Formats: sequence, C-alpha cells, structure tokens
Amino acid sequence: MHSYTPAEKRERNRLFRKGFRQAMADCVDPRLEARIERIDQRAAERGAQELRALHQVQADARQALANAKAAERTVPRADRSAARQARRAAEDAVRRAERAVMRAES
Repeated sequence: MHSYTPAEKRERNRLFRKGFRQAMADCVDPRLEARIERIDQRAAERGAQELRALHQVQADARQALANAKAAERTVPRADRSAARQARRAAEDAVRRAERAVMRAES
C-alpha cells in the first residue's frame, strides 16, 4: 500500500512526465529515477504504517464487541435493551473497521 501526500503526487507525476520525455529521446537521467524511487519508498513506508494502525483499530473494535456481547449476556432484564444497542453499535464499528482494512489492502 502506498500513501502519497498531495505534494508527492504532484512531484512524482512531474518527474514521470519528464522521464517519459527523456525516454523518448533515449537519455533517461538516473537521478530522476532515484528521486521517483525515494518518493515511492516514503509512500510505501507511510502506507505500511497506516495499515498497521488500521489493523490495530480493527483489533480494538473486535475486543469492544466481545466486551459488549459479554455485557449483554450478564445485564439484568431492565438494562438489556441498552446493552443490545451497545452491542449493535460495536458490531457496526467492527464492520467499518473491516471495510477500511479491506480497502487499504486492495
């Protein structure tokens, strides 16, 4: 996963176009390729860090769901509807976290 900043996207596109023109003339500057590679490497590191954070959010949401299920099973009958709502909210949070991880991994 790559996570480019807007400035990196602009710079990378500018360098790519410049490299394309140089490739048409068959004289590509190796410093140009190195700059593109550095931008890609920084974006890959940032993307990996964001993916780890998403996995942590997903794990926290799953733990919160397990706690909500346990609380729902152990509350008195009068408080059961509030516990059920809390469980459903926790399930929604797990689904959102799973979707975010799936989007990031694809």
